[in-house]
Amino acid sequence: MKRYLKEAREAVAAVNRVVFGKEREIKEVMLAFLADGHILIEDIPGVGKTTMALAFSRLFGLEFKRIQFTPDVMPSDLTGFSIYSREEEKFVYQPGSVFCNLLLADELNRTSPKTQSALLEVMEERKVTVEGVTREVGQPFLVIATQNPLGSAGTQLLPEAQIDRFMVTISLGYPDMESELSMAKAVGEHDRLDSLQPILHGEALREMQREIHGVYVKEEVYRYLLSLVRATRNHPYLARGASPRATIALVKMAKASAWFDGRTFVTPRDVREQFPYVVSHRIVPELAAAMEKIQKEQIVAKIVEGIAEPPLGEEGR
Repeated sequence: MKRYLKEAREAVAAVNRVVFGKEREIKEVMLAFLADGHILIEDIPGVGKTTMALAFSRLFGLEFKRIQFTPDVMPSDLTGFSIYSREEEKFVYQPGSVFCNLLLADELNRTSPKTQSALLEVMEERKVTVEGVTREVGQPFLVIATQNPLGSAGTQLLPEAQIDRFMVTISLGYPDMESELSMAKAVGEHDRLDSLQPILHGEALREMQREIHGVYVKEEVYRYLLSLVRATRNHPYLARGASPRATIALVKMAKASAWFDGRTFVTPRDVREQFPYVVSHRIVPELAAAMEKIQKEQIVAKIVEGIAEPPLGEEGR
């Protein structure tokens, strides 16, 4: 167990030297990678999303691609298409942007629902079907998608089925004063990304993802985890609670959290810390919540406060 733990922590530390003041969010991205999940970032432009994705791709030696979504981006831009080749006298398939290891889908909610749905199969199945032929994408395959805040010009809601396929959602937000000061002082220096060298490789990430499955979860922790998820389904301020896919995601993220902390077992703290990241994008508040100006974050926090953690021994067994 934990063969690559030291390198994984070094990778997080390296990204923190490139993206200032976002230690918690950067760790969360790493945990999602370990759990083999996709990440949704809701944020304003210019807070470091692309830089963070590029940093991770370089540190893991991953093939990185970025696609900027606009209303005229077509599904074939993602999945690929065939074009006639005079030299070969036949149609030749041209791979789309999803054929990589790490895809940054920038401003996903600015494109059409048809193009948004083109990501569904590849996010879930790690393969695409074009013209009746199914092709697998690279392994590992991870998506970091960003969406502008709702109400921004040219945005539209993501389909619920697609939102549910993201393992976690995070928000980078504005940096604090000291972090932005460090950023300002670094202007004019060499590109910090250029100093990043691969610490790990794609197969190492795959091995870490396999190790996550071996992390132990006690029965009481499973029940605590389920109590949290199920509490979203009958909450008076929620019109829709978290799906069973959220339960699976929370188990994986809790295991990844334990692994990254150097443990072979999950504690209630792992579950409690990961719960907001896993369920926030999956729940839909009632109109009453909006009228009373109650935010999702407040609802999630109240759910965590209202469910007692199970008492566990030192080893969590």
